[in-house]
Amino acid sequence: MEKINKFVQALIIAFTFILFSALSSYPLTREFFKYDLKWMGIKAGTAKLKFLYSDDRVVIESRAESASWVSVFYKVDDRAKSILLKSTDQHDGKKWLANNYRLKIREGRHRRDKEIIFTPSPPSAKYINHLKKEEKVFQIEDDTYDPLSAFFILRQKEIKDGNEIYLKIFDSKKFYRARIKILGKEKVKTKAGTFNTIVIEPELKSEGIFQRKGKIIIYLTDDERHIPVLLKSKVLIGSVVAELVDMDVK
Repeated sequence: MEKINKFVQALIIAFTFILFSALSSYPLTREFFKYDLKWMGIKAGTAKLKFLYSDDRVVIESRAESASWVSVFYKVDDRAKSILLKSTDQHDGKKWLANNYRLKIREGRHRRDKEIIFTPSPPSAKYINHLKKEEKVFQIEDDTYDPLSAFFILRQKEIKDGNEIYLKIFDSKKFYRARIKILGKEKVKTKAGTFNTIVIEPELKSEGIFQRKGKIIIYLTDDERHIPVLLKSKVLIGSVVAELVDMDVK
């Protein structure tokens, strides 16, 4: 039972890093991605991502669920939603700002329901634990994002082989600068097709499912869209692979 629990926790960590990178810089109205999550070559869960775009708002919704055979031991149903708004400050141009982040977790008997509300001026983040009825306001820096919106911002950047990118993140009462290492380029084959990719390694330090536990490698399409098509992560027992199997872009 302990081994199953550790495996599923690692699986959700892997999914989380995928969803961090799942937005496009293209002027789209909607994107949908579906992933198979595998452990030791065995399908153990699915991840679904939905992205809605408008002129002044981006909404990201995600859901990760354990497969039926895993749910017998350790049911997982994790949902996240992040909202970004376009800055109204004329000096910011087309700058996107984090507005709201909500995470609802069910992992076995464990439950979590937390929210972050961002205020741009002066920059602050209101942390809410809905289960414990806890609220606290933290002072942060300009251009600080939650984990989902931070990786939306990453995908807007030019990602070059050999470079490093730093992003400001606030999550679980903690502000930090996350480093994303650019490792190189590689061609990968998935059920959704064969892609030329650029390989990144994010180093996140948040609590809970965002806690870094070993090396996580993400393969993004080597173009302006930077679609995440594959993820590999070493865990205590074997490895976790998340593979893109379907997408619908409009």
